[in-house]
Amino acid sequence: MLIAVAAAAMVNQSALAWGRLGHEIVIKVAERHLTERTKKNIAKYMPYDLKTDAVWMDIHRNDEGIAYTTSWHTYNVDADHNYDPNPRLYKGDAILGVRVADYNLRQYEKLTDSAVVMNLRMILHFVGDMHCPTHSYIPGPRCFWPCTLNGKQEKTFHGVYDKMPNMLYGKASAEEMAEKLDNLGKSAVKKVQKGTVLDWVKECGDNNCVIYEWNPFNTEVLNPNTVELSRDLVGIQLRNAGYRLARLLNEYFDE
Repeated sequence: MLIAVAAAAMVNQSALAWGRLGHEIVIKVAERHLTERTKKNIAKYMPYDLKTDAVWMDIHRNDEGIAYTTSWHTYNVDADHNYDPNPRLYKGDAILGVRVADYNLRQYEKLTDSAVVMNLRMILHFVGDMHCPTHSYIPGPRCFWPCTLNGKQEKTFHGVYDKMPNMLYGKASAEEMAEKLDNLGKSAVKKVQKGTVLDWVKECGDNNCVIYEWNPFNTEVLNPNTVELSRDLVGIQLRNAGYRLARLLNEYFDE
């Protein structure tokens, strides 16, 4: 039993959406925009560094009792990049995950402590997932074809972007990258934070579709400049996810 638990804990973090580093960056950007009251209220339930739970939802996605969340990490958009729940309606998706956590955390004082922690883990993670380029499924073939990047065989194109933060920032800490990416003034931050979750989905689809211009569906040998071409997009998506996560957390806990 102990061996099985240890093996689960040692899952390849870079194979998870955004990898551990990407999700930690989202959380650290968000923390830079949380009010002191929000931080204090969250600490009542999570009295530790929030980045500890950055990929909890990935590691535990198949655990008994929450295995229904295993499909809640990606989502579909239509040809205009608006949210399209129909292909995943039965199993749910990342947007459902955000909505469920959002609903529950807006009344968190009515929940048990363990329920608050679970919903916090969900919102911390799924807001990040919804901004990941290959987690926004645009119409067309899925992004799971095998490919080669700079001579290295990659299991899937999807996986390339799951570990893109590590390829771009692997030598930096989440705190260092959050400070670097958090580069907008207050009015610009508020502009990013505006709108609904569905507005954010639309913008993510608009932004993320560019990866298929650099590497069209089923491209076996990826553009050798893929990593550098992705630098601005990945930075924007991580930063915006952090700003939006901060807005939601402040709405729940700044009271």
